[in-house]
Amino acid sequence: MTRISRPVAALFSLSLAAVALAGCSEGSSTASGDAGSCDPADITLVGQVRNESNPYEAAWLDGGDAFAESVDLEQERLTYDGDSTKQQEQIRQLLAGDTECLVMNVLPNGDADTTPIVKGADQAGAYLVTQWNKPADLDPGEYDRWVSHLTYNGEESGQQIGDALAEAMGGEGGIIALQGVLDTAAAKDRFAGLEASLAKNSGMTLLDDQTANFSRAEALEVTKTLLAKHGEKVKGIWAANDDMALGALEALKQAGRDGDVAVVGIDAVPDALTAIQDGSMTATVSSDGPWQGGIGLAIGYCAAIGEIDVDKLPEDNRAFFAEQFLITDDNVADFATPATDPADFECDNVFNRVAGPLS
Repeated sequence: MTRISRPVAALFSLSLAAVALAGCSEGSSTASGDAGSCDPADITLVGQVRNESNPYEAAWLDGGDAFAESVDLEQERLTYDGDSTKQQEQIRQLLAGDTECLVMNVLPNGDADTTPIVKGADQAGAYLVTQWNKPADLDPGEYDRWVSHLTYNGEESGQQIGDALAEAMGGEGGIIALQGVLDTAAAKDRFAGLEASLAKNSGMTLLDDQTANFSRAEALEVTKTLLAKHGEKVKGIWAANDDMALGALEALKQAGRDGDVAVVGIDAVPDALTAIQDGSMTATVSSDGPWQGGIGLAIGYCAAIGEIDVDKLPEDNRAFFAEQFLITDDNVADFATPATDPADFECDNVFNRVAGPLS
């Protein structure tokens, strides 16, 4: 990965114990210092995702490492194995320590997990950026230390790969769908996008859909079951992420049907890009995991050192959709070797990929 040049930001705050004594109200930070007062050298950077066995999430943490290195810091890499209880305990431990200059870039396990993370970080004075999952009515603008929430238009990406699947199948035939973690906006929105694609492509038939929780191993087993159930009727597989698409490809190989069924996914992980290049996979959508891992820390870092004034940020920089890219055999070569533009992480540029505000 390209070395990222220096952006700007950091954090500051009280310990959780002091917060409890202060008894501050919800939605208002109890930090005692001035916002943006951290010396860059005093900043602690933390990235938290589900697991590193998912290549997209591993790439996210790698992007965080690259950002940290660019500002002469290190990122603490945390994983919680898709366990909400474990995630919340990791966050509680962070916020019970020295939060004076703490910056966190967090992937909440599900929508319901975001609220306690946000409230805890805000009350402790830690600067927080979240990605992908949050309840629709939870607004960063109501908090002092929750700088931004960024996600991607799941309906758009779900429909994009649905349409690509339909095109690969000549507009007709039966498909199965592998859904992600159901208590996430990403899973819900992407499946809604598939439904929109099916409504537009009337020759396509959804034979079955089951969750495989964004997991390659689970997708392998679910796909084997669905292939046994529906047999030759299955002409396409829609997967809500690449890890599940790759599990589906392995199931097809074991069934002797590799090359016989069109498969699509989302995330643009290296193995998926290779599969598109060799023709075994049809399409994916890139949200640029390394950029996500770096940009979350960069936004928080810039806010903490005072280069970003959180109170003056426009609404579409507090909660926004970021740009994403459909990848097929026509343009896969352009994405095969991920490269990060150092300019993306300069404080003046951290919102350059905003595609629109969350509605």
